[in-house]
Amino acid sequence: MPQPLSSKENALFRQVIRFYEDKQYKRGLKAAEQILKKNPKHGDTMAMKALIMNQQGKTDEAFALGKEALMADMKSHICWHVYGLLYRSQKNFEEAIKAYKSALKLEPESVQIQRDLAFLQVQMRDYQGYIQSRSSMLQARPQLRQNWTALAVAHHLAGELEQAEKILTTYEESLKSPPSKTDYENSEAVMYKNTLIAERGDYERALEHLKTIAKHNLDRLAVMELRAEYLKKLGKKEEAVQAYRSLLDRNSEHPDYYIGLIEVSDIPADDQKAKKAIYDEYAEKYPRSDAAKRLPLDFLTGDIFREAAKSYLNLMLDKGVPSTFANLKHLYADSSKKETLGSLAVEYFESKKSEGGAEANGDALKGEGAALYYLAQHYNYHLSRDLEKALEYVNKGIELAPKNVEFHMTKARIYKHYGNTQKAAETMDEARNLDLKDRYINTKAAKYQLRSDNTEKALELMGMFTRPDSTAGPLSDLLDMQCVWYMTEDGEAHVRKGNIGLALKRFHAVYGFFDVWVEDQFDFHSFSLRKGQIRAYVDMIRWEDHVREHPFYTRAALAAVNLYISMYDSKSLPNGVNGGDAANGADAAERKKAAQKAKKAAQKAEREAAERAAKQDPNKPKKANEEPKKVDEDPDGVQLAATEDPLAEATKFLVHLLQYSPKLIDAQIAGFEVYVRREKYLLALRCLKQALALDPEHPKVHEQLVYFRHILNTKLSSLPHKTQEVVKAEFDVLDASTDLKKYNDEFEAKHKDSAPHVIAAIKAKKHLGEDQAKVEKELTEVISISGVDFEAAQEVLGLLRSWRSKEVDGFKKQAAQKWPEVTAFA
Repeated sequence: MPQPLSSKENALFRQVIRFYEDKQYKRGLKAAEQILKKNPKHGDTMAMKALIMNQQGKTDEAFALGKEALMADMKSHICWHVYGLLYRSQKNFEEAIKAYKSALKLEPESVQIQRDLAFLQVQMRDYQGYIQSRSSMLQARPQLRQNWTALAVAHHLAGELEQAEKILTTYEESLKSPPSKTDYENSEAVMYKNTLIAERGDYERALEHLKTIAKHNLDRLAVMELRAEYLKKLGKKEEAVQAYRSLLDRNSEHPDYYIGLIEVSDIPADDQKAKKAIYDEYAEKYPRSDAAKRLPLDFLTGDIFREAAKSYLNLMLDKGVPSTFANLKHLYADSSKKETLGSLAVEYFESKKSEGGAEANGDALKGEGAALYYLAQHYNYHLSRDLEKALEYVNKGIELAPKNVEFHMTKARIYKHYGNTQKAAETMDEARNLDLKDRYINTKAAKYQLRSDNTEKALELMGMFTRPDSTAGPLSDLLDMQCVWYMTEDGEAHVRKGNIGLALKRFHAVYGFFDVWVEDQFDFHSFSLRKGQIRAYVDMIRWEDHVREHPFYTRAALAAVNLYISMYDSKSLPNGVNGGDAANGADAAERKKAAQKAKKAAQKAEREAAERAAKQDPNKPKKANEEPKKVDEDPDGVQLAATEDPLAEATKFLVHLLQYSPKLIDAQIAGFEVYVRREKYLLALRCLKQALALDPEHPKVHEQLVYFRHILNTKLSSLPHKTQEVVKAEFDVLDASTDLKKYNDEFEAKHKDSAPHVIAAIKAKKHLGEDQAKVEKELTEVISISGVDFEAAQEVLGLLRSWRSKEVDGFKKQAAQKWPEVTAFA
């Protein structure tokens, strides 16, 4: 039985709640202790004390006290609610929902518990449960518009569009007086209703509804865009033409408006002149419009393209627009356009050169200088790459304008494509020194330092634009700012340096960033409905459903998975890199030295941070109610690197890759590598089949195909009976009777001019048990393949190291002779 409180203690209990809400945790704890002195088994007070302790970082003690509170008073909705809040703080949403439901049974009228439950349900995408919760909240307070809107959103997210529209209509019909013309919430709600009608495919009714709400709607641009879209879909072309022209008069730079106008103007797809006439009309009407001049280049061909491209290119180079190449490089996918643009740039350069008197003013370039900048980028671009010419043009540009930042940055990129990461970093740093106040160039310089594995210098550069008063140093700021690119690049640099702990630390930081972005929805479930931003809220929910499809996550996750695989293969965690321990003479010593240097740098940073903290004014008052900062128990990632089950850790990254990026072949390849090592052959087979469907000629897929067939030939009989049946039924690409060595040799012969395919065939030979020395010798001969690039040679070098081959030193010397500028072979 719960202990009853006196009126004085009841007042004190209400103070405890108020102190908690105001984040005055010390006062709240003190007040709770006063109550518990006289009533040591008062469940509600114990629960509130547990909640306060959890906010102070005493999680284990808080959970223990929360359970004790429940034991003291199982029928208290406060105890159950607090228990749910404790679980929610630990991201255990399933248990939190159970606790909230128990609390709600005891106190069905509690608005706060109902709201917390609803937010958790939408967070977990339990839309049917969310509908029930929102229905209860609407019945409790039908006078609030946001309760009606929230229920409509719940039905919408559950796919029940008709019901969602019906709810919004019911509310509108219940209004006794029309809303104010400046009512933002009403404006958004009616626009949301309009999008619901359109989403059902009823564009005629959506158009009629739009007409009724257009006059007083606050989002005029959305009304205009939706009207044009509905008219186009309904085939009302004359009205649609006027609608798109109105949009273009409002914004002549929007490419979608031009495309929409052409679609409704009955212009045949192959009539270039008619389409160009529309763009020319707006180019004349709005002379400063870039889109009207540039967009026709996407569909024009032949002489018409050359004429239009010449006009546009000359205009941009005369103005000295730095983004000219960036605006046109997508056209390089068409080889004829690529050649035309290159020749036009050369013509322009020669004509300006013959005229003389190039304009150069520090970092502002026009005419000849702009042409040099374009040509340097042209020959540096991967579809038109000629690095010697690119370097020639960029050096001419630097002679013309020695203080131009763009020329120095382009020169750094050229060195990067040469493979000379050290020279690239030095050149980018020269560019940085030309403009020390520019954050962008500073960031690029830091990135190039990371590519050159100079992690200490990179952090120093980033520290120039982080908070100078931060006692924890720039890395702490970068973590607080969720700087994904830096963590990923830094992690990859530490992999190359052999510092596995810090590499894993960075990849797990990126993993944590995405977790935070998913959790950040909590704030918007309440905020967006309260502020009436319904369309943006629904868009956010749908974006969050696919947030881990982002290339930022993909890159970091793949790097982490591959590192864990190499750790598993090497059995030597501190030194393993790309599947090996690099135990080859000088390389092993260099990597060990680099790891020690990185550790010393981290310790130095900690000491400096401690010194800065010590120098701070001890009399300076701390911020009120400042929450305790979490201390990183493993700053160097030693515990991460010491994991006894690297494949289980890899799977944490992998499951999101396979769930959200199933069409990414690298994800399927990584999945096979993990599952085949874990002997989960059905999951490995699923990844292999997906990869074969995506690209059957991919070199890595061929290697995995041969390896999997080889495994089945040797292990199939030892697998469980049901597994054998599924494998036999599903794996029909290579029959058990296939001569794998012959099959592999045929693949190698077919792709003898492709280094990646030859490497894959050689790795397959190793899987099939061919002589190690012979396989290694074949691998070193990849360097003689016509057209082989230094990236393939780097892969070979990594493989030889992982196999602890005696060929490492000889191959490295060979590669250094062929690519003397590549830092990796120096």
